[in-house]
Amino acid sequence: MDFSGKTALITGAAGAIGKAIAAELATGGAKVFITDINKDALDAAVKEIGDDCLGLIADVTKADQVQKAVNAASDAYDGRIDILVNVAGIIGQGNVEDITEDQWDTMMAVNCKGTFLFTKYVVPLMKANHYGKIVNFSSKSGKTGSATMSHYCAAKAAIIGFTQALAYELAPDINVNCVCPGITENTGVWKTASSGYIENLNMSFDEVVKKFSAKVPLGRLAKIEEVTAVTTFLCSKGADYMTGQAINITGGREMH
Repeated sequence: MDFSGKTALITGAAGAIGKAIAAELATGGAKVFITDINKDALDAAVKEIGDDCLGLIADVTKADQVQKAVNAASDAYDGRIDILVNVAGIIGQGNVEDITEDQWDTMMAVNCKGTFLFTKYVVPLMKANHYGKIVNFSSKSGKTGSATMSHYCAAKAAIIGFTQALAYELAPDINVNCVCPGITENTGVWKTASSGYIENLNMSFDEVVKKFSAKVPLGRLAKIEEVTAVTTFLCSKGADYMTGQAINITGGREMH
């Protein structure tokens, strides 16, 4: 896909999926600006992606840091941010009676407030240029809830509603979609989730993978490149007639 002349801002880009999306957009010709809360990992990602990548540390839950990152990206790329990919997010587990108020608030802040804040500050730039592609990250769990993950499921369901509302609000110049991946190999989210399942289900890692793969019609977990391929397509000209969609990347586990 050709992203020549386009600029992109990706959050959570020191993680496996965010970094891979940024690299794919840069390979396609885009100038990319990435953010993450982990400075060392962010610096390493900027170096790995190459000359067409800049970055700035930012806590997605802090409006002043988000605005600073958006301003830095805009200043670097002549006032343009054509593509925004909101990847930053966290996952957690716990029975509803055990989830603390702080855990609930943090889950909502990182997954929902962070997506809102970056969108809030990027949209005026897109409106000024009469062009924009926004891709938000929801989850399979945002469509069908999972036991012991009520706060995570609620946050990811909110992302779908936010995406659909913006698709109406920002049309016709700005396309807004989201992706709903299932369990994806070699990601921080899966590392955290699998650790919880190993502890809660008293299973080995291989047993956990087998248990969850058995629920998937295609019989395996998602690969990072399969998630990035769908995401970058939604950023491309090929998706010009798509907006308000929540695209499953679940091997058939989710079909609505």
